[in-house]
Amino acid sequence: MKNNNTQANRYTLGLEKLKEIDDKAGEAVVESLKDIAPDLGKYIIEFSFGDIYSRKGTDLQQKEIAVVAALTAIGNAAPQLKVHTQAALNVGCSPEELVEVMIQMAGYSGFPSAINGINTLKEVLEEENLSINPVEEDENEDRFNYGAEWLSKLDKNQLSVLKENFKDSAPDLVKFTVAFGYGDVFSRKNLDPKMRQIATIAALTALGTARPQLAFHIKGGLNIGLTKEEILETILLMTVYSGFPSSINGINTAKEVFKEF
Repeated sequence: MKNNNTQANRYTLGLEKLKEIDDKAGEAVVESLKDIAPDLGKYIIEFSFGDIYSRKGTDLQQKEIAVVAALTAIGNAAPQLKVHTQAALNVGCSPEELVEVMIQMAGYSGFPSAINGINTLKEVLEEENLSINPVEEDENEDRFNYGAEWLSKLDKNQLSVLKENFKDSAPDLVKFTVAFGYGDVFSRKNLDPKMRQIATIAALTALGTARPQLAFHIKGGLNIGLTKEEILETILLMTVYSGFPSSINGINTAKEVFKEF
C-alpha cells in the first residue's frame, strides 16, 4: 500500500509540474501512447516530471533552456524539440533567448542542428502569432582578441592551452574556435553567460562524445557564477533526454572538476 501511495504521489506531482510547463502537449503525448505503450506515458509523468522536473536547484527557465539546447544538439528529436520550445516560452523564456541557444549549438553540434532548431522555433512562433526582434550585434573587427577576452572569463589559461595543444597540428583551429565560438557567438546579446553555460553543459552531456570539453565548460560555469547544484541538476535532467549513461558520465566529469574548487 505504501508503494502505491508513493507512485500515486509521484504521478500527481508530475501532472502538476507538467501543467506548469505545457499541459496540452503533455496530455497529447500520453494520449498518443495509450493504445500501444500506456506505461511509457505513466513513466513520463512519474519520472520526467514527478521525479526530475520537480527537483529544486534550477528553475523552470533554466531547465527548459537546458532541454532546448540538448534536443537541438541531439538533432533527431524534432517533435520533442517543438514541445519544449513551446514550453520554454510558456515558462518565460523569450524568443530571442531561444534563438541564441540554437545559434550557440552551431559550435557544438554543427550548423545543420542549429538551422533545424531555428526552423522549429519559427514554426512555434508562427503558430502562436509571436514576433521576434533580431538583435543587432556590434561589429568587432578583431574577432580573435574579442573572443579571447570572453574565453578568459571562463578560464584565464584556456587560450594558452589551446595554442600549445594545436600549434603543430592545427593552429587555425584555435583561431576559428576563439574568433567564431567566443568572438562571434558567446559574446552575443540576449542570453546571459550563465544561461549559455547551462545550455552548453546540457548539450555536451547529451551528446556524450566530448568529455574534456564538458569538463572545461563545467569549470567555466563555476568561474562565472553557476553553483555546483545548478550544474548537477542540469546534468541530472539529461537522464530524461539522453539517458542514464550520458548523465552518469556527466556527473563523473563534474565530480572530477569539483575537486579543484
